[in-house]
Amino acid sequence: MEQLSFQDAQQRAETLRNELNRYAYEYYVKDNPSVEDYVYDKQYQELVNLETDYPDLITADSPTQRVGGKVLDGFEKVVHDTPLYSLNDVFSKDELIAFDERVKKAIGHSVSYCCELKIDGLSISLKYENGLFIQGATRGDGSVGENITENLKTVKSIPLRLTEPLSIEVRGECYMPKSSFVKLNKQREEDGKEIFANPRNAAAGSLRQLDSKVTAHRNLSTFLYTLADFGPLEATTQDQALNELARLGFRTNDERKLCNTIDEVWEYIEAFHEKRSQLPYDIDGIVVKVNDFDLQDQLGFTVKAPRWAAAYKFPPEEAETIIEDIEWTVGRTGVITPTAIMSPVRLAGTTVSRASLHNSDYIEKKDIRLKDTVLVYKAGDIIPEVAQVIEEKRPAESEPYEIPTHCPICDSELVHLDEEVALRCINPKCPAQIKEGLNHFVSRNAMNIDGLGPRVLAQMYDKHLVGDVADLYGLEKEQLLTLDKIKDKSAENILQAIDASRDNSVERLIFGLGIRHVGSKAARILAEHFGSLEALSRAEKDEIVELNTMGETIADSVVTYFENEEVHDLMKELADRGVNLVYKGLRTSQLEEVESPFKGKTVVLTGKLLEYTREDAKEKIENLGGKVTGSVSKKTDIVVAGEDAGSKLTKAESLGIDVWNEAQMIQAIEASHIEE
Repeated sequence: MEQLSFQDAQQRAETLRNELNRYAYEYYVKDNPSVEDYVYDKQYQELVNLETDYPDLITADSPTQRVGGKVLDGFEKVVHDTPLYSLNDVFSKDELIAFDERVKKAIGHSVSYCCELKIDGLSISLKYENGLFIQGATRGDGSVGENITENLKTVKSIPLRLTEPLSIEVRGECYMPKSSFVKLNKQREEDGKEIFANPRNAAAGSLRQLDSKVTAHRNLSTFLYTLADFGPLEATTQDQALNELARLGFRTNDERKLCNTIDEVWEYIEAFHEKRSQLPYDIDGIVVKVNDFDLQDQLGFTVKAPRWAAAYKFPPEEAETIIEDIEWTVGRTGVITPTAIMSPVRLAGTTVSRASLHNSDYIEKKDIRLKDTVLVYKAGDIIPEVAQVIEEKRPAESEPYEIPTHCPICDSELVHLDEEVALRCINPKCPAQIKEGLNHFVSRNAMNIDGLGPRVLAQMYDKHLVGDVADLYGLEKEQLLTLDKIKDKSAENILQAIDASRDNSVERLIFGLGIRHVGSKAARILAEHFGSLEALSRAEKDEIVELNTMGETIADSVVTYFENEEVHDLMKELADRGVNLVYKGLRTSQLEEVESPFKGKTVVLTGKLLEYTREDAKEKIENLGGKVTGSVSKKTDIVVAGEDAGSKLTKAESLGIDVWNEAQMIQAIEASHIEE
């Protein structure tokens, strides 16, 4: 490729920055992407290459500056020019009415209120100079916070450049989405680390990392809700100000409502108290603000809080139950996880009878015992957890719970590795770990072998039909027929599914092998770059770290995994049994050359497909430049309806979305090609 002149490179870099920042705004702020991931990835890599060749082209608003990498000794203190006030809390309708009466008495008439969801995250303050992001800080005590600029640069919903060259300071909340919280805690449990109690703690811990690369991988987001000074904006009300913030490129919450009476405010509060569990982020109440800025000025402040606002706090959603037993399970990495078995109780709209206890330290810290009466809640409105023991209801004969010292499955001695909080079984032949590894290997995002559920795999292992994943490819029909409830047709279907999986592209195998920290997305990136399992097995740590989104943790894990001779024996065994070890998908550079009706389209699959499995169809469409999602919305371009399609088809028809049958999908797949 011909080397660009500095001037041409500068122009191209500016174009790429503008386009990439627009794509990020559409994706992370508006939730309405205009291009597929491969377009972003290709242009991002082009910008990285330009900035590598011409370091002087790097600017503060370049998306390459979001990846993190700076390691700080500590956080500097930041004195806020304008204090970040706390809000007065109210806990009942009577207290809310009393707040309204105080406002009306001070003003002399009724007022309108802007009601907003109270996001349960960490308060932040962002400074912009001539439109460029220059400083981000925590709230601290309201007067002095901490400089966390480098970490906030990694949060993709925070604009590095505003749509106008304004010098302003904005305030908002940085939070962790519920899905990210669940994923993070699951990973921490597998790694033997202490888990976060709730999304707020997880967000705070992520923002206060001294290594900004850690923050970059935590998938944080933001909602902005005010300015230190609204002078630069033409807004006279809170509602208008939020619209102005959105116009400047900030992410604001669309669930707000303008209410003309305190009764309307209460209706809004009650509505979100009911549906808070359905939100993708955690809220702990509703913020009620006098909408008119002139009236806010008239009402003023107390020493600690504005007189024109109040925060209604939802009552904690907890339920009382009894711990009947504690069950210990062994994961595929050997971590031993305790689960409380409880008397069934209604909590946040569902009946729960199990609660995660995470690890032995968690049990000891809370002093949880059998037959204890406890309060349970849902962390992030998702995972049932024990809030506290009600000690006054503890039986007189109660004894501290005895933490197991040996694996509940293989009876090997349990250990704490490298000061982990988790207990581990380090016996590589532990049946539970092998069974979990087999379950992972056949799962939908891995080798996708239908018919091999946990019950069938457990029988296979117990009958010594399989000892590792390679043994699946040596199974015979007669062996399957010895399993409980497996008849002739079922056995044939299982063998066909196993045989079909031999031809999978190697990213499925990489994920299926269960290499620590390597998820399905990382597996595909590794497969596309190295091309084969053999090449990946020889990769150096530095080669892996250089790849986009790959960090040292993944690189260390991959290199360590392939240092094991048994892994190479397994690779040879898989190859000998006809399992594909090379990448079959399109490379990112090829996707632009794809000629397909799926290219750049959002597709939803619904109903039963006859010719393809759902996963096969998804993979083929994505390889042809499409994006497959699970729900129908105005952003959906095509709905493929198989047999017995239900509500998704009905919704698609009501929205006027293009509906295809399976035959049309197959025809489109077969007609698609890469331009020569």
